[in-house]
Amino acid sequence: MRLDLDWRWHAWRDLDIDTLYECLRLRVDIFVVEQKCPYPELDGLDPHCEHLTVREPGGALLGYLRLLPPGLKVDEPALGRLVVAAAARGQGLARAMVSEGIRACHARYPQQDIYISGQQHLEDFYASLGFKVSSQPYLDDGIWHVDMLKVWER
Repeated sequence: MRLDLDWRWHAWRDLDIDTLYECLRLRVDIFVVEQKCPYPELDGLDPHCEHLTVREPGGALLGYLRLLPPGLKVDEPALGRLVVAAAARGQGLARAMVSEGIRACHARYPQQDIYISGQQHLEDFYASLGFKVSSQPYLDDGIWHVDMLKVWER
């Protein structure tokens, strides 16, 4: 985790309107515009999730990750909507964010596996963090994905 950045978990009710706007804008900028994938980014799950924001101290939002509690989308706690602003890519921020998400899942939901639906081209990245493919590839809004699990290490 880069300690020079501002790492903060937010419950939905604690997100101020400006932070919420920045998070949603970054997600749409990456998932809809950059990836040329028109789909309903606002899926109704956000109010039930925790939201990790990573920003420059007192500055721009660099990354975002959503933590879904068990039973909301799948049986396990899940990580999703991982985005890193273009200006912050290639610096290990995505890896640090997923590691923080794993840490948070273990703290909040001990002894539970962690689920992600990852874009298939990122399979090796997620595998390097301990996730294993648990499904056949499938198209999700025009992009190939795979389900992956990080099994609780007993």
